[in-house]
Amino acid sequence: MTPHDRLYTAHQPRFAVAPMMEWTDRHCRAFHRHLSAHALLYTEMVTTGAVIHGDREHILGFSDLEHPVACQLGGSDPQVMAEAAKIVEDFGYDEVNINVGCPSDRVQSGRFGACLMEEPQLVADCVSAMKAVVTIPVTVKCRIGVDDQDPEPALDAVADLTFAAGSDALWVHARKAWLQGLSPKENRDVPPLDYDRVVRLKQRLPDKFIGLNGGLDTLDQGAPYLKTLDGLMYGRAAYHSPEILGEVDARLYGAETETISPWDAVRGHMTYLEDQLSKGVKLAHMTRHMLGLFHGRPGARSWRRILTVEAIKPGAGLEVVEKALDAVSPANFEVDAAE
Repeated sequence: MTPHDRLYTAHQPRFAVAPMMEWTDRHCRAFHRHLSAHALLYTEMVTTGAVIHGDREHILGFSDLEHPVACQLGGSDPQVMAEAAKIVEDFGYDEVNINVGCPSDRVQSGRFGACLMEEPQLVADCVSAMKAVVTIPVTVKCRIGVDDQDPEPALDAVADLTFAAGSDALWVHARKAWLQGLSPKENRDVPPLDYDRVVRLKQRLPDKFIGLNGGLDTLDQGAPYLKTLDGLMYGRAAYHSPEILGEVDARLYGAETETISPWDAVRGHMTYLEDQLSKGVKLAHMTRHMLGLFHGRPGARSWRRILTVEAIKPGAGLEVVEKALDAVSPANFEVDAAE
């Protein structure tokens, strides 16, 4: 069994950080890896055109420390998807995922994303073409339906056809997407969540990997679903309050490690920051993903302010992170409490 095969062993609890445009770039993923050694990390969605014709190192480049890491593709032409998937595999990714959930006008005009819920056979054709040319897992991330679709037959059709075509997993955002009348932002909140629909799908397909996405905020909220489902995918909660990733390895993977503290995560991340700074990457491009780390803790506001204000200054380096870290040092607040 290869490392790729182990990604989707049936009934193995999984935790994934969802693909999020303008958020889950390589610097975000490198930071998240210091909080969890096992979580599956996703790229932002990248279009097949960008992968095939663009600056591949800029679009697909990542650090070895990010593994396991998956690339999400946006597209709908089976042969083009296959060509892009092969490029993704050759870059060293552990998985390639098809976006069947994004509701933005851009993806609708390109005939991919959530609108593909209405063309499940086309999604299956993409899966089949991709599986023919890669050895890494090919997975699908979808909604439960779009617009006036009935979520029962709509989700069943996507699941049945894509699994028959060889999909290794289906991650389901448990909301409909409204392609007309709601913005992409509203589509993340307004349509009601229906976790039970995803559970029913898993009960019908017990031997297939079904993961849950949408509205998950804490591990306590999501963990009970692992009694039925195979994985949990967190989006905004993982980004805005990344400290929750520090609990993942021990709680969801049974790792014999203590919860990773946010302070330890920052210390562990320093080497990466230093390396990237030496390559000319601006500090603010990396630290913007760290702003929510100490959410709810004493000093969190100072942490955010220092990183926001000082990381954008010319020549900003690790001293800014050290200063911000000092602002949330437990020792400082222990002294305050004693006084």
